[in-house]
Amino acid sequence: MTDKGAIPGPDGAPRCPWALSTEDYVAYHDEEWGRPVHGDDALYERLSLEAFQSGLSWITILRRRPGFRAAFADFKIEKVAEFTEPDRARLLTDPGIIRNRAKIDATLANARVLAKWVPGELDAFIWSYTPPPGPAPKTLGDVPAVTPESTALSKALKKRGLRFVGPTTAYALMQACGLVDDHLEACVSRRGS
Repeated sequence: MTDKGAIPGPDGAPRCPWALSTEDYVAYHDEEWGRPVHGDDALYERLSLEAFQSGLSWITILRRRPGFRAAFADFKIEKVAEFTEPDRARLLTDPGIIRNRAKIDATLANARVLAKWVPGELDAFIWSYTPPPGPAPKTLGDVPAVTPESTALSKALKKRGLRFVGPTTAYALMQACGLVDDHLEACVSRRGS
């Protein structure tokens, strides 16, 4: 599938091929993926969900996002930072999320770190790693999994005490939050299309 360019979706408009396997993906692709996301809590949510996605398909996370939001107090950094051991125990048995101990612990630890940052700092920090615009990818094979900027962002986040933020997770965050536009050249959702 990596040699495929944009292909017609259910309405005939060309889209990135990965977006066409389920209705959930079509909506996520058209309405969210690659659009700029700002705000510390919103970026903390995306960073957390990208970490939970590691090793899994994104559709698994997307379909459980309401459960994640309920379990993690809508990803309000200040609230999650106050979670206690009983909250952690509750999360480890919550069927509405991915019950991975390391990912849960990282999400809680990251909230505690980020609660010490000044408001707006996470937003400014992440967006400071925006790469310069490059050519639009023509096929899925043209879309990288890691870039120098995602590697630098990963290292910087880890240096600041965040966990589960490897270069691939950092790049997925950059794609999802609009720091890069990896919609294929012919995709209807490409900025300016």
